[in-house]
Amino acid sequence: MSDDPRDRIIVAADVSTLDALMRLVEELAPYVGCFKIGLELISSVGGPQAVKAVHSCGGKVFYDGKFCDIPNTVAAAAKAVAELGIWAFNIHASAGRESVEAAVANRGESQVLGVTVLTSIDEAECISIFGDKPGPKVLQFSQMLAETGADGIICSPKELAFLGEYEELACLKKVTPGVRPEWAATNDQKRVMTPADAIAARADYLVIGRPITKHKSPVEAAKLIAEEIGEALIIRHA
Repeated sequence: MSDDPRDRIIVAADVSTLDALMRLVEELAPYVGCFKIGLELISSVGGPQAVKAVHSCGGKVFYDGKFCDIPNTVAAAAKAVAELGIWAFNIHASAGRESVEAAVANRGESQVLGVTVLTSIDEAECISIFGDKPGPKVLQFSQMLAETGADGIICSPKELAFLGEYEELACLKKVTPGVRPEWAATNDQKRVMTPADAIAARADYLVIGRPITKHKSPVEAAKLIAEEIGEALIIRHA
């Protein structure tokens, strides 16, 4: 894994047009590692078109399609998206073991990241949906993802510390949304952490949207975050 702090930043490209996407990628590609193409772009312009646009501007793609369906459907979707030449795509761990295995079997050269518990879900809602608190559910989902050969997990930075206590999870890359610098608003995220604290807790990649994309200078915001990550990596490796 690269030690360049810029490579640890995944920008959430939450825009609705190809023009807006290409402007964002052209501006930020030299300063970040990857761009997350999410449901807004997939629904408004189409996944393949969005991926092609990012690639044409020199960016890598994390395809945030959050697959959650029966194994046969997930297998076909995983194969199709992997053929686009993306860096990674994701699947809800709650889709079940067989669906995750189907994604892994059809990932090609891409990586499979498992969504555990969304960072917009607080403790009460997690109990309502999954019957348990976020911590135990994230652990359960993560262990299943490791067993099925997924490449990484997506979780709140709040869960990183205790996940690090389990050796069987060391094989999983840790991708964390819900990351907000001290100078940025938390918005609708519930379980958040600063970039430095997330890296200190052993995050590998940070998904960051509005603190960068809505900043008066997205490049300056990306630089500030990369600097914070770099300082945290030095401390982490000391």
